[in-house]
Amino acid sequence: MHADIDDILAKYPNAGRDALIPLLQDVQDRHGYLSRETVAQVGDWLRLPASKIYGVATFYNQFRFHPPGEFHIQVCRGTACHVKGSAAVLASLKQALKIDAGETTRDGLFSLEVVACIGACSLAPVISVAGEFHAGVAPDDVEGIIDSYRNKKGGE
Repeated sequence: MHADIDDILAKYPNAGRDALIPLLQDVQDRHGYLSRETVAQVGDWLRLPASKIYGVATFYNQFRFHPPGEFHIQVCRGTACHVKGSAAVLASLKQALKIDAGETTRDGLFSLEVVACIGACSLAPVISVAGEFHAGVAPDDVEGIIDSYRNKKGGE
């Protein structure tokens, strides 16, 4: 059990099923993902079986069940980004990192997520790496972007 989850649960006294999504969001904000242990702990608190919690959490693509990489990459696939070539950018990222969307590299450095919209349509196509936006990304830019983050890690 995660003791630090207790303070999150305490914010939801006498909570019912209606508190499930905000509770899961708070847990993920704290840990970066939903582990089996935290799902079980939330289930105990809400008196819900883990299967019900997974049923809800897997319906929404905002929830992750594996730890994100140190540099979490989000690829916008909104309309403007799609029209400007974000599918090719995503393909380049998958090839360069040798992972698929929803996965983390073996070294734990990068994880890849597809998002519906980042909200920077005028800068399309856009990716976010660890919260930093990269605008007008072309497939040929991907290796350089990834290398810059590898170098940041090495320079620490």
